[in-house]
Amino acid sequence: NFFSTLGVKPELGRSFTSEEDQPGKNREVVLSHAVWKQQFGSDPQILGKTLSLDGLNYTVIGVMPQGFQMPSGAGLWTPLAFTPQEAQSTHEYLDVVARLRPGVTTQQARAELADISAQLLRQFPELAPSGFHVFAEPLPEVMQENLRPALLVLLAAVGCVLLIACANVANLLLARASARQKEVAVRSALGATRARLIRQLLTESTLLSLCGGAFGLALAYQGTGLLLSLVPIQIPSFVRISVDSHVVLFTLALAMFVGLLFGIFPALHSSQDAAAAALKSGGRTSTAHGRDRIRNVLVVAEVGVALVLLACAGLLIRTFIHVRESDPGFSSGNALTAWVSLREQNYHEPAKMSAFYQQLLQRLSSLPQVDNAAIGSTLPLLGDWTQSFDVEGRNSSVEPHAFFAAVSPRYFSALGIPLLKGRSFAEADGPNAPPVVMVDERAARAYWPGENPVGKRINVELGMSAGGQSPKPVWREVIGVVGSVKHLSALADQSKGEVYLPYLQNPMRTMSIVVRTRGNPADLGPALRHEVAQIDNSQAVYDLLTMDQYLDRFISQPRFNMVLLALFGALALLLSAIGIYGLISFWVVQRTREMGIRMALGASRGEVMRLVLGQTLRLVAIGIGCGIFAALLATRALAGLLFGVGSNDPLTFVAIAALLSAVAVFAGYVPARRATRVDPMVILRYE
Repeated sequence: NFFSTLGVKPELGRSFTSEEDQPGKNREVVLSHAVWKQQFGSDPQILGKTLSLDGLNYTVIGVMPQGFQMPSGAGLWTPLAFTPQEAQSTHEYLDVVARLRPGVTTQQARAELADISAQLLRQFPELAPSGFHVFAEPLPEVMQENLRPALLVLLAAVGCVLLIACANVANLLLARASARQKEVAVRSALGATRARLIRQLLTESTLLSLCGGAFGLALAYQGTGLLLSLVPIQIPSFVRISVDSHVVLFTLALAMFVGLLFGIFPALHSSQDAAAAALKSGGRTSTAHGRDRIRNVLVVAEVGVALVLLACAGLLIRTFIHVRESDPGFSSGNALTAWVSLREQNYHEPAKMSAFYQQLLQRLSSLPQVDNAAIGSTLPLLGDWTQSFDVEGRNSSVEPHAFFAAVSPRYFSALGIPLLKGRSFAEADGPNAPPVVMVDERAARAYWPGENPVGKRINVELGMSAGGQSPKPVWREVIGVVGSVKHLSALADQSKGEVYLPYLQNPMRTMSIVVRTRGNPADLGPALRHEVAQIDNSQAVYDLLTMDQYLDRFISQPRFNMVLLALFGALALLLSAIGIYGLISFWVVQRTREMGIRMALGASRGEVMRLVLGQTLRLVAIGIGCGIFAALLATRALAGLLFGVGSNDPLTFVAIAALLSAVAVFAGYVPARRATRVDPMVILRYE
């Protein structure tokens, strides 16, 4: 009932029945739309055909609709078909999806599941040490967990740019209101009430805003696909991102709100002038001074908001630079990676798995373009299973734990991981040899501080053994120490280190392949597939990537965040420059008569230039001061996305402040230069 619980029906065929969810009767498979299209050419006759999955024949009974992927990335589905032994298993490896009854809240479900947890713990007391419990979370929140940070970054950037754009619009409307002062006064003198004038001005500002919203919708319609192509993580299948009716209504409502909100102040100021006072020529009224103050405040605000956005973008740019330049602990050049997962039917014994891997390593090492070949149950950055263990001679309230990985002897040299102490694994470290391990530098510091761990022993129970059995804990001698590599994230690694096992003592069905080549590693892909097929022509190789491509996967998220904020930061900087230019230009026009008099009385062009630029820098300095204070608070939210740089990095803040000042000077220079070219005789004659 997986598909019916999720409320999804197959596009072709049907889903599973309860009779098919039984051992021996579960040889049916449902394909994803992507697999059906890419592997079978959208064959309409696919239903009833047979596929070989892990050496067993399955009949295709359905094809799911396009976009459905649950769990994320799933390409096909088969019935679980628990055996009686599996039905009583206490392995915690399944996710459960449930649909609440009408009227039942998540909190009520959690309360009921707490009772179920207690019942299960009474029935299976062996679960107690693991802290087992059952809890409920809304499915969209779980599936959007990885997407949420990128969406929040995008939302914050859009909000900042929208505020700056709205400040510019309000400034322009105030300037327009000043130019229309006499028109408004005439309308008032002819009988127009203040309410009538406000309605007219708000109608104009709202229409302008709606036109801008319509233009934005057109851009969004064209640009959504491009933005989605840049998102580095897979978007959940139930999330439909398109310019639909909801987006259109939201955009129009936002445009009307913005038009009314930022049009109300110019409308109020324009309509409050008395007709007689406004019709008088000459002189600057108190209302004009009020408009100047509002315009100044708006420019200060947009400079401050721009600084916040640019500071966040600057921190992410520095983070990305640190990520690219940081040492991951391994060498990615000229290396090819792939994965192989041995079929349980053919490789149910550890000896058969070991034999396959030994043949594969021999064949790959004999290729002329190969310098080194190795296998491992993990790859750097990826992590593997975490295991607790005991350290001989150490008593601690905190149980030691680390990543564990099974690797071949040349795994470290293939990845360029340095050997620091002791020796590496050898082919002699087989199943009949003394149990041994190697540890990385981080584990050595954590569990043998100030000591040489070589010759020490750890006691570990490997629950993920080859044959599905649970071997007893054994003491294993540490024979070497290697350099640490990053795991789980390219940004931060808080693990307690890694313990390596010789693969012949702990062979696993799923292993990575690492091949160091003399030329382009991508060219070795066909040869690698060929060598695997020579050993077992039914064995698949998947996820072939050069190590550079593999590494790129882990920096795609910080790169996306950086590019996104950098683009919006650049847009904010441009809009701020336009706002400063507009304000100073209007200010120069207003004071043209004053400047003409100053120059007629002997003021030099340099003094006039300094007067205009001084006004510009005063506003920018206030905006930068306010922006730095706001940025110090805002950048704390980025702390989890930063690496190698603090959220209050002074170098970034100084650089951004200098950049904003330079842009402001450039924006104010053009109207200042225009002011110095004023002919005082022409101005005085006109006056």
